[in-house]
Amino acid sequence: MAAPAEKQNPHLMRDMFRTIAPRYDFVSRVFSYGMDRRWKKLGVDKAALGENAVVLDLAAGTGDFAQIVLERFPRSRVVAVDLTHRMLQLARRRGLNEIACANALALPFADGSFDCVAIGYGLRNFPDLERALLEIARVTRPGGLLLSLDFFLPANPVARQAYLAYLYANGIFWGTVLHGRPRTYTYIPDSLRSFVSFADLARLLRGMGYERVDANAYIFGGIALHWAVKSLRRG
Repeated sequence: MAAPAEKQNPHLMRDMFRTIAPRYDFVSRVFSYGMDRRWKKLGVDKAALGENAVVLDLAAGTGDFAQIVLERFPRSRVVAVDLTHRMLQLARRRGLNEIACANALALPFADGSFDCVAIGYGLRNFPDLERALLEIARVTRPGGLLLSLDFFLPANPVARQAYLAYLYANGIFWGTVLHGRPRTYTYIPDSLRSFVSFADLARLLRGMGYERVDANAYIFGGIALHWAVKSLRRG
């Protein structure tokens, strides 16, 4: 199935996220049953970053992941990157000073710049997943970590249909209530139809040279955390 129009067109993607930016954190909590921030904290804690780690928060949104990294590791340096200026304005209000508006497929950083790349709900929205993962690997130092939290389709057909129905109903309700536009948040289930499963993402990461790939799946595989270490044997 073809990817939704927003995913194929960065201008549409930027416009969509500019619209939802003020409500982004609230909606993330709603669609994750209130567990979003707890899962992000678990991801950062398990990453066990060094005190002086250099971290890229990619598709940073309002900087939620970045803020958690700084809470857990105050001496770390975090750079927040997003495609949408409005999101980054909100990230700056969190006290994040290093921000950049950039496309995940062409990051403005040197090879091996980061000890960790953290991505919250971003991989699913990139128009070319493998190209984005290659770019992420490029800016990650050998032995560095990829940390991702995202939506996925459950493997069980019954759970999959129930989950999509839940996402659509929730999306229509909150799109209407918050923006007067029922389709505002149905991009989430729409984007899932052209995305990989959480198990497929783990296999893809291993095939790209990541080691110690681990995943925690929630809601019957509808949301998952991934950790993956870039091989020391590949630059």
